[in-house]
Amino acid sequence: MANNMILERLEGVKARFVEVGELLTQQDVLSDMDRYVKLSREYKDLQPIIESYEKYKLALENISSTKELLSSEKDEEMREMAKAELDQLNAAIPEMEDEIKMLLIPADPEDNKNAVMEIRAGTGGDEASIFAGDLFRMYSKFFELQGWKAEVNSVSEGTAGGYKEIVLSVSGQGVYGLLKYESGVHRVQRVPQTETQGRIHTSAASVVVLPEADEFDVDLKSEDIRKDTYCSSGPGGQSVNTTYSAIRLTHIPTGIVVTCQDEKSQIKNYDKALKELRTRLYNLEYQKYLDEVSHKRKTMVSTGDRSAKIRTYNYPQGRMTDHRITLTMYNLPSILDGNILEIIEKLQMAENTERLKESTN
Repeated sequence: MANNMILERLEGVKARFVEVGELLTQQDVLSDMDRYVKLSREYKDLQPIIESYEKYKLALENISSTKELLSSEKDEEMREMAKAELDQLNAAIPEMEDEIKMLLIPADPEDNKNAVMEIRAGTGGDEASIFAGDLFRMYSKFFELQGWKAEVNSVSEGTAGGYKEIVLSVSGQGVYGLLKYESGVHRVQRVPQTETQGRIHTSAASVVVLPEADEFDVDLKSEDIRKDTYCSSGPGGQSVNTTYSAIRLTHIPTGIVVTCQDEKSQIKNYDKALKELRTRLYNLEYQKYLDEVSHKRKTMVSTGDRSAKIRTYNYPQGRMTDHRITLTMYNLPSILDGNILEIIEKLQMAENTERLKESTN
């Protein structure tokens, strides 16, 4: 991409940045919280591009002024210094342009959101439930490493350990932008605890990650929600099975049902269930976007098609294979201990490369 083409695009972004900054000070925007939140997000997202723009523009100006100096300067020592500076500036330009190209790729507006994660045992009976528990432990460790907070919304325990299903809310910086790559079917190959012959079995668990909807994302009407209370089951103390603290919310127009029983307080369970219901409604529309994206990018098959097999964990070989980018790593114990950031970063890199191709075609 030629310098003037990049500058033309960046000048357009700068104009929008200035416009959004001015809009954020206007009274009609300040009184419209929905619009104010969206504009604030846009302003924040544009800031890194503007910073790169200023740096790039300064480098081009310095190249121009250095060339002018070389055309008029007679002193040989000064000319040598100018040549060295020009070489340094010219060498830095391609890297700056690559960075800008990446920044100009439209970001997924959901990336900075918190997330709702659902881990569900698939094929494999008790072993699948145990594996779902192993995945929950892996992600819990990962959340700790990232400094994120996770809260369990609802849980159904497996008969031999682990979970038939567990739903949790995860909050922190850029949660969905990283966790979205985990959506899909995870497969495990190992000798189950119940296996007496030492044979390797294959089991599976599915992971679904949804961007958590903000209050302004969904217009949720109270008359469209049926609320039911019931006694909680599972850990939580003696009061769990004797008080109607668990909440079941049914969204009548869509039939979506969410439950929350993790808290002893009915009010807290209601608030968490309402947040999850809002998220699931929001994702009915968001899924249309994911379906469109999944046809273009193999790395996003996990979110576009949540039934797709994305990863295999092979215990006998100590191997993890991510099938989207044919990545194989032989450090399974470390991965299961929450060290999955490297995998996610490689997926991000592959996706950004594909998005860059899209933007230049």
